[in-house]
Amino acid sequence: VNLGATYRKQWTKTIGSPRTLSFFAHTPFNDNIEMGVTFTSDEIGEDVIKINEKNINADFAYLLNINENSKLSLGLKAGFTLYDTDFSGRLIESNDPTFNDANNANQVYPTIGAGAYYFTDTYYLGLSAPNFLRTTQLDDMVVAKELGKEEIHFYMIGGYVFPLNDTFKLKPSFMARAVKGAPLNVDLSINALLYDRFEAGISYRLDDAISGIVGMRITPSFKVAYSYDATVSDFANYNNGSHEIVLLFDISLFGLKEGYKKSPRFF
Repeated sequence: VNLGATYRKQWTKTIGSPRTLSFFAHTPFNDNIEMGVTFTSDEIGEDVIKINEKNINADFAYLLNINENSKLSLGLKAGFTLYDTDFSGRLIESNDPTFNDANNANQVYPTIGAGAYYFTDTYYLGLSAPNFLRTTQLDDMVVAKELGKEEIHFYMIGGYVFPLNDTFKLKPSFMARAVKGAPLNVDLSINALLYDRFEAGISYRLDDAISGIVGMRITPSFKVAYSYDATVSDFANYNNGSHEIVLLFDISLFGLKEGYKKSPRFF
């Protein structure tokens, strides 16, 4: 069973900065089928306005053996989103009909997504859309009827592992995100692994931020990592960067093999 959790505090020292907590658990049932669950909680705002979104999904993947060294994984996810708002902050004008308790949202939306992931022993490439359904959030409010619509987000990832010697590996990688109404967002990264235990890397998000990450495999089945993002856009004048902590577990159950290596995406 593979378990993981992350916590991200974005744009520290900014009032109401976003906080994200996520968790996943999944396990293979045979050589071709794997299933699991994911949970994500996003919260933004404080005191005056709070918005919280929780996503709970079940995940299914089917693995195809293309040949002896390459595989294609096809995935589906389905679940729901819990969307809550709190506009009862005391700094808001009490006579404003838009921001009052009566207009607080407490809604549930279905979600369904899909993805494809191709990998060999040395490189990988993936494409996904976590939610194909376009939902209108805050639809009971006077404002944000248009701005509250959730568009389909598309993700593409890829990377290649270069084993420079028996103890040192280097992995350049990228992630691109696209959504209607926003510019293309691209991360370029390079990570290094030493003795299959110590990991460090750097990443650049175009026109936005530069990030550093360090990680360590504490035991064969437990890994911890920390990353810090420094904003390089004009928004750097208004925040002190972002912090993220990652925990990964591989648990062997019922005498089965201890975890397994999914792809070169994970050292």
